[in-house]
Amino acid sequence: MFGTSDAITNLRDGVRGGTIQFDEYTIQEKERLDVLAGRFYGDGRLWWVLASVSNVGWILQIPPGTKIVVPKLSDVQRILG
Repeated sequence: MFGTSDAITNLRDGVRGGTIQFDEYTIQEKERLDVLAGRFYGDGRLWWVLASVSNVGWILQIPPGTKIVVPKLSDVQRILG
């Protein structure tokens, strides 16, 4: 289910519906989603999780000051199986 449309839909629906816990994070200068995914999840390949639930498009670097949604790792792991 890694990066599939089902995973994306399940993550987005879980965040919106309250079944996935999350924090918000404000992007700082020169930060990229793959680096942040490495920090939050231990795996930079999960950048797409941050991008999809935050509705920022499919790019790694987004403008400083942008707030993103960071789902809890345990919920991400549950969705990805």
